[in-house]
Amino acid sequence: MTTETTLTAEQILIAAEDVLRRFGPTKATVVDVARILGVSHSSVYRHFPSKAALREAVTQRWLDQAHHQLAFISTEPGPAEERLHRWLVTLFAAKRKKALDDPELFATYMVLVEENSATVDAHIETLVGQISQIVQDGMDAKDFRLAHIQNTARAVFDATAHFHDPAYAGEWSTPGTDDRFEALWKLIVGGLRAK
Repeated sequence: MTTETTLTAEQILIAAEDVLRRFGPTKATVVDVARILGVSHSSVYRHFPSKAALREAVTQRWLDQAHHQLAFISTEPGPAEERLHRWLVTLFAAKRKKALDDPELFATYMVLVEENSATVDAHIETLVGQISQIVQDGMDAKDFRLAHIQNTARAVFDATAHFHDPAYAGEWSTPGTDDRFEALWKLIVGGLRAK
């Protein structure tokens, strides 16, 4: 059991995720989180000054889980075309896994995402920035045609929204989804290639 003095923000976020999974976003409370941890609710408030701050941190943590592997792909050496494809496949796989493996928690996160649009906007900018890095590398290597990097990256992100925007999660397990993704990828890379 956690004690008041050893309690960490990460422990609180893990417990909050469990509470949200069990009770949903409308019924989950800071008291429920504290109860799971075996501490007073004031201990939770020492790390997160309000229920809204805790919910925002849970949302940020959930979104950040996708960033780490994608950030690595965006900066590793290798052909930009291969990295961009792997980046998009990895993003789609991560989102699909969250939606299909834990649908209750995924539905809860959709509510939290709506509440924390600034957090989501920052998340999207991070992802577009990672695509920009790959596009820049492709242009530098003369594998991709010259274009406005940020606009191109945003266009790639927007074009693939069907495969990472949670609004489409209900379609991610339908037959042929992977084939549709690959068909879209061929159109995108065909437009990016310099030759």
